[in-house]
Amino acid sequence: MENFLSLKLAPPSTVLMRELAGDAVILDMEKETYFGLDPVATRMWTCLCESTSVAAALHTLQEEFDVEPARLSEDLQAFIEKMRRLGLLRVAGE
Repeated sequence: MENFLSLKLAPPSTVLMRELAGDAVILDMEKETYFGLDPVATRMWTCLCESTSVAAALHTLQEEFDVEPARLSEDLQAFIEKMRRLGLLRVAGE
């Protein structure tokens, strides 16, 4: 994903997320499907949606998790690619 660090991501208006005891459920109302996120993925989702860019989310996550920066960056990029492929996250303004 080219320049993925500068992207601002957001869910489409047809996608809702609800946290449940640290985990999350994402509902895609348009496709009538739902997805479950574990606590780490839930935190990634929240940081991505609340941050001004992927870089800002990555910085926040790096402060919270004890993981190699390169590993976190790879995991976050893979998460973003999967969420975008499923239509659950998109570049803000798309």
